[in-house]
Amino acid sequence: MDATPRWLNPEEKAAWDSFIRMQETLVGRLSRYIQAESGLSASDFVVLVSLTERGGGRMRFLELAKLLEWEKSRASHQVTRMTKRGLVAKEDCPEDGRGAFVVATPAGYEAIEEAAPPHVEQVRRLFVDALTPHQLSTLGNLSQRVLTHMEKLPD
Repeated sequence: MDATPRWLNPEEKAAWDSFIRMQETLVGRLSRYIQAESGLSASDFVVLVSLTERGGGRMRFLELAKLLEWEKSRASHQVTRMTKRGLVAKEDCPEDGRGAFVVATPAGYEAIEEAAPPHVEQVRRLFVDALTPHQLSTLGNLSQRVLTHMEKLPD
């Protein structure tokens, strides 16, 4: 039998609700802005950022899905859509016949290079400018603490 849930107290619930509302509002506004400015969806943007900033332009498909915290099917559909639009290409992995690389194409690089400056301005306007340097540092430390905690727990 399941244990009794550890319900959130009013302070915990208020903190959680505020965090979720902030995160959803921020992501929603950024997503709508980047779509309007560049034609890239939020998913296009995060895939291209992941490939170009972290992956040197290419990344194993499963590594990309794991990095984005996406199910394999979601990542596959997204990569397929982006491939059809010429933003990424899929390449076979010579060391592993079942594996594949996702590679940013020249068009993908061009798209992210055009989308990144207005995106970062919106991040600054909506997020960074709302906080003092100390608050920003504290938020960064708290976020990393939660991420580290989650890494220790089973999925």
